[in-house]
Amino acid sequence: MFSNILVPFDLSNQSVRAFKVALDVAKKYNAKITILTCLEGDAWHHKFYDSRADNELIKKQKKVTLTHIAKLENLASKADLVVKSQILKTTSTVRDIVTFARSRKVDLIIMGSHGRTGMDKLLLGSIANGVTQKSSCPVLVVK
Repeated sequence: MFSNILVPFDLSNQSVRAFKVALDVAKKYNAKITILTCLEGDAWHHKFYDSRADNELIKKQKKVTLTHIAKLENLASKADLVVKSQILKTTSTVRDIVTFARSRKVDLIIMGSHGRTGMDKLLLGSIANGVTQKSSCPVLVVK
């Protein structure tokens, strides 16, 4: 049923939990897993900023992300699974996750939820909500 699973990974505990669920699903369905991390520059910059600072921020984020992805790859290895990973620089995380999933013919997206409620959810929006609304494949949100 599922042969190609995408796990958007933002280094949160919820996304680690989602990855562990993805390992179980992948094992059951003999599926492959791709980890996708979308990195954003400084969203507060205006059009007159120095792009070198933004590039430096992305470089630091990528270094930290690769360290965390190595830990996930180790978990996958213990489960006798191989995972691929992709890091994208983005301006719209929801759009890029959905586009990536569509272009890679993903059968299932398994992602974490930050579980924000009230005003935080209203002000910040939700990546998981956006992906579930725009994705053409099933999305499993793990709390």
